Amino acid sequence: MRNLLIILFGFAFGFILLAAAPPTKKSNETPHLVVTDVLTARQSPWDMAFLPDMTMFFTEKCEGLSVLHPDGSIDRLFGTSGSALEATDLFCVGQSGMNGVTLDPDFANNRFIYVFMSSNLSTNPRTNRVIRLVVANDNKAVSDRVDIVTDIAFKDQPNAWGEAGSHSGGRLRFGPDGYLYITTGDNHNGTLPQDPARLGGKILRVDRDGVAAPDNAFPAGGDIRIFAYGLRNPQGITFKPGSGRAMIAEHGPNHSDEVTALTNGGNGGWDPKPDPGVVCADDYCGYISNKASGELTPMTDDTKFPDAMKPLWILQDSQGMGPATFITGAQWKTWDGALLIGVMAEMKVHALNLNANDELIGTTPMALPAVRYRSLVQGPDGNLYVATDEGQILKVTPQ
Repeated sequence: MRNLLIILFGFAFGFILLAAAPPTKKSNETPHLVVTDVLTARQSPWDMAFLPDMTMFFTEKCEGLSVLHPDGSIDRLFGTSGSALEATDLFCVGQSGMNGVTLDPDFANNRFIYVFMSSNLSTNPRTNRVIRLVVANDNKAVSDRVDIVTDIAFKDQPNAWGEAGSHSGGRLRFGPDGYLYITTGDNHNGTLPQDPARLGGKILRVDRDGVAAPDNAFPAGGDIRIFAYGLRNPQGITFKPGSGRAMIAEHGPNHSDEVTALTNGGNGGWDPKPDPGVVCADDYCGYISNKASGELTPMTDDTKFPDAMKPLWILQDSQGMGPATFITGAQWKTWDGALLIGVMAEMKVHALNLNANDELIGTTPMALPAVRYRSLVQGPDGNLYVATDEGQILKVTPQ
């Protein structure tokens, strides 16, 4: 009995010590980053999505959707000639083509995958669409195409400010709330971002059938699929671990890019149409001034829209902000839980540390190759995977 009491006391004392022990602190060191090639010489890889076994689905802007199997083999699934399922309506122009890809949260049961692409099924103008497909059990083919969103604004003709296909947005991600978030761009169209009835310069939030989330706080008189509006060209969206709050990375004009924490029904404050008495080519003042004062058109016009969502980080001189993702895991040391932002023209990835109030408390450029960063995705193995405009998909391993 005495020995039993001693053992029980030992267990109890050990439990008290564990309960009283302080939580493990996050390292204040930055990890050493090892970069290796996964794929090279691809045609404008744009986005990636992973299965738990490291099967990687990836899009190429002018080719379509493919899959890289764990054994290193590749199958073309959906897109141009030679794909298991051809998309005869897919076309590639400017910044548009086959863009974002994401997997359904219930993929293990429904096998659903989603892509964002430009389509000529509608004409005058053509549109961007979100398409749902069913992946075969061996991951080597797709079937059962359903176009769940068919009317996303597309820049069908060039204008004074850029070529056709500009500013489509195009990122797809499911949030922790189970809804699909879709980023769309302003098409170099001055009235589009603040127009509540059209799906450009917006964040959409829908279910797997393309039906609006029932609690979307869409603008008055607007499309019920709108979650946030008044945006320029958001090409990154991700969700903060813990709170699940959506964060976007927005490609700005020639003076600023922005990272913004979204609110349901929020206005991003981008309004590039000319104010009364101001003249801009094609009625788009995005790169100059929409004001009689000559002040540059602000990315977030909080004078015109006092309740506009305020950016948590501004990258001056607009270096082409694109993808965004949070990374987690002790292997990332001081960057565990950081928000990563890829920048194309600057050819850098920045790690942003945020506090519990979604305020920026520090930012660090990561020691990575000088390439145009198009997509950032953390894989099931905890490593960071990067798609670049140079045709690479890279693996970044922290050490």
